[in-house]
Parts: sequence; structure tokens; C-alpha cells
Amino acid sequence: MAKLVLSMDGLVLKEIPLRKERMSIGRKAHNDIQIDNMAISGEHAAVVTILNDSFLEDLNSTNGTMVNGQPIKKHFLKDGDVIELGKYKMKYLLAPPSQEKADYDGRMPVDTVPVPELSKASDPVGSAPRFELPSSPVPPAAIQLLSGSNTGRELQLTKTLTTLGKPGVQVAVIARRPHGYFLTHVEGATFPLLNGKAIDAQARRLEDHDVIEIAGVKMEFFLKV
Repeated sequence: MAKLVLSMDGLVLKEIPLRKERMSIGRKAHNDIQIDNMAISGEHAAVVTILNDSFLEDLNSTNGTMVNGQPIKKHFLKDGDVIELGKYKMKYLLAPPSQEKADYDGRMPVDTVPVPELSKASDPVGSAPRFELPSSPVPPAAIQLLSGSNTGRELQLTKTLTTLGKPGVQVAVIARRPHGYFLTHVEGATFPLLNGKAIDAQARRLEDHDVIEIAGVKMEFFLKV
């Protein structure tokens, strides 16, 4: 399991395992990681973890978020990356493979998955590393776009992670797991709609013919059985 090591002026303050799919960081008490300092915004940033991948998103904070000395809006975290929030630092660490639990069926995930973009309903080239699950009994599935310029187009959900939305507006991920397909919010001030109701920060399992709305575009999830 990945973790964040919080420190200030070289002094380690806390180790924080990334146990939830979405962990918020900020000054206010409701955050998963609270840093009570005026240089930190009330809701400063968030880390979204799906399988072995973690993404850091700055939530339009006043003073910004840095990774390895560079300002970021959204960043794919790599082992050893140092997140800077004012005077505080958080080092992202992946557990060695020998310490990781086998994934689902006893095998570790391998290979890579491209990140498709909703506006094109296709697979553009992505540069971030990502992981493919071994074969599993989960039935094949797809989404069909119900609105927008690509209405009627289908996107097959054959990858471990399928990213949908518009960066900077609203982004969500559909994760293909051995026990089903799950929708998780990744980026944006508002959450995607599932059958007309906003989801929360936790992953939501998708059922056949669920209607999803992301970044103003509606789509239907369906199983291909």
C-alpha cells in the first residue's frame, strides 16, 4: 500500500497510508489529511488512488501545490515524489512488491492502459504509467454516448482504467475489477451524476443500463452478455 510521509523542516510528523480511493488534504477539519496552517487552503488538494496508481490534484488552492519543486494542477505520482504545501512536505512512497498483497486473484497487476478522452470517445496516447489486471470473470461492458458531438458512439471498457471527462472541468474513472465496474470521481469541483444523482468521493459500482453524466455529457453503461 502506498503512503505519504508528512514532514516539516526535515522532521517527520506522520505517516499516512492511502487506504481510501480519494483522500482530501486541507486546513479544514473535514479533510482526510488536515494540516492546520494558514498557508494551506481549506480544501487544498486531493490524492485519488485506484489499484496501484495515485493521482494528485490541486483543488484551486490559494498558494498552489508543488511536486519536486514544480507547480502542478494534476500529477501522476511516482515513488519518491515530494509534494510541497507551504512549509510542509509529503513524500509519496510505494511499498516494495514483496510487501504488497496479491491483487484479487493472487497475481500482481501488469502491463499498461491508455487513457481515452470523452470528447473523442477514443484512446489518445498517454504518457503516465498504468496497470492492466490479469484476465478475470467480469463480463465485457461498454458505454454508449447519449449526448454531445459523439452521440451513439460506443467505448469498450476493456482496460483496467478508463478515464472520462474534460481535464480542468470534470474527470472520472471507470475501474474494471474482477467483481464488477466501479465509477470514481477524480477531478472537478462537482461530482459526476449516476442516474441523475451526484455520487460522492467513494467508488460506486455500476449496474447494467446505468446512466452516467460527466462534464455535461450523458452516457449509458451496459454489460455485453
